[in-house]
Amino acid sequence: MDNLPQKDTTKDMIHFNLKNKPAFTMIELVFVIVVLGILAALALPRMERDQKQEGADAILSQIRYTQHLALLDDKHLYNQNDWQKSFWQIMFTTCGGGLVYRIGSDADRDTLSTFEETEAATDPINGKPLYGTNTNCNTAGTNPNVLLGKKYGVSSMSRSGGCTGQYIGFDHLGRPHSGFSATTKTDYASYMKTECIFTFTMSDGDTFKIKIEPETGYAFIDGQTGS
Repeated sequence: MDNLPQKDTTKDMIHFNLKNKPAFTMIELVFVIVVLGILAALALPRMERDQKQEGADAILSQIRYTQHLALLDDKHLYNQNDWQKSFWQIMFTTCGGGLVYRIGSDADRDTLSTFEETEAATDPINGKPLYGTNTNCNTAGTNPNVLLGKKYGVSSMSRSGGCTGQYIGFDHLGRPHSGFSATTKTDYASYMKTECIFTFTMSDGDTFKIKIEPETGYAFIDGQTGS
């Protein structure tokens, strides 16, 4: 039995391995390319909308930050006729074809119609003042986060409803006020009674709206109630 010739299985093993080796077929490769092309086509429109959505989210966040500062820092001075001038506020203006904003409080209630850079809120992200002007578009000291035109392509803003100016402020209860920079009485004449609508225009002509409700000061992106 030991002297019987042994069967050489080497060729069979090689044949087996070559036959069962996994590989892509031409049809599978074509199918993968087609799927990748479809995904790319779906992704391109979304990339075009990102800048607009990011701009809307950034502005909404800063409006809410302004209200947050008002809730933390009570500016009420009932013995001063012009105390409402010191409301924490967010203001928008154009600079170099793009929109900028600033957040602050006119604490000294001087003759200026708005607050100065020394009275601006501090950006919690980079520690710089949240202060953009119509002449300071992009100098070395400018906070890049206030440059809505350069960063997101937001070119301008218009308002309607309860908004009577380029700015909106909040009192110690978070309620929205508008047109308070010229107040001379210890009353709530600047209290916003109807919904404020800020309409922002992008450099390509597209628009989005942010609405601020009276009484609560709740702000949201129009069409995105959960924003």
